[in-house]
Amino acid sequence: MTQAPALETIGLGKSFGALEVTRDVHLSLAPGARHALIGPNGAGKTTLVNLMSGALTPARGQVLLGGRDVTALSQAGRVKQGLARTYQINQLFRDLSVLENVVISVSERLGASWNLWRRASARAEVIDEAVEILGQLQLDDHILTPVRELPYGRQRLVEIAMTLAQRPSVLLLDEPAAGVPSAESHIILDVIAALPDHIAVLIIEHDMDIVFRFAEAITVLVAGGILAEGTPDEIAGDERVRAVYLGQGGDV
Repeated sequence: MTQAPALETIGLGKSFGALEVTRDVHLSLAPGARHALIGPNGAGKTTLVNLMSGALTPARGQVLLGGRDVTALSQAGRVKQGLARTYQINQLFRDLSVLENVVISVSERLGASWNLWRRASARAEVIDEAVEILGQLQLDDHILTPVRELPYGRQRLVEIAMTLAQRPSVLLLDEPAAGVPSAESHIILDVIAALPDHIAVLIIEHDMDIVFRFAEAITVLVAGGILAEGTPDEIAGDERVRAVYLGQGGDV
């Protein structure tokens, strides 16, 4: 029996007034996929991710998670169904410690507010899980550090840790290396590469070095629609893609 895609969009469309920003997008991620979404500035990449995650409502089409139609679900509802995302600008509690940020995310998944009245064993279980996640992301040495004191690259890792605390089956990473110094971007990539195999990952990224090191498949979005899809080698050799990027002053 064929396994349903971890994430699928069918004929997805969105307009803002007369401007069509998403045009009939059919995109499919297999379970455990390592997929990249690229395109020139203004291509509609973040809008598409917003439609997938529930931040925006499509005018047309469907979003499916594991074969289940979640088009009508809210962002919170989709998180509960296994979809998590990060943002171009990190969404963190900057005055709290690294551990506290991840503890909040674990507690949210469990439907239990973090408070002093919970039984000690339950609090210990939440903390243990948060510490384990931070260990996987090489943040062991920063557990008690306030987020605001971390280098920006480490802050991005804390955001990824918070999304992993939701135990997603699909992870959408919107420019995870944005704002991160090039000397630190390899840390982000190493962590993403080491994510569990059962999580399907869609990365939206401008840095082509990151894209070609990470992705097993690439979708190219232009003017809200899909221009091309294929392996990294196929995309690198696609003259239509090269024309788009060369027209923007870049290389593929």
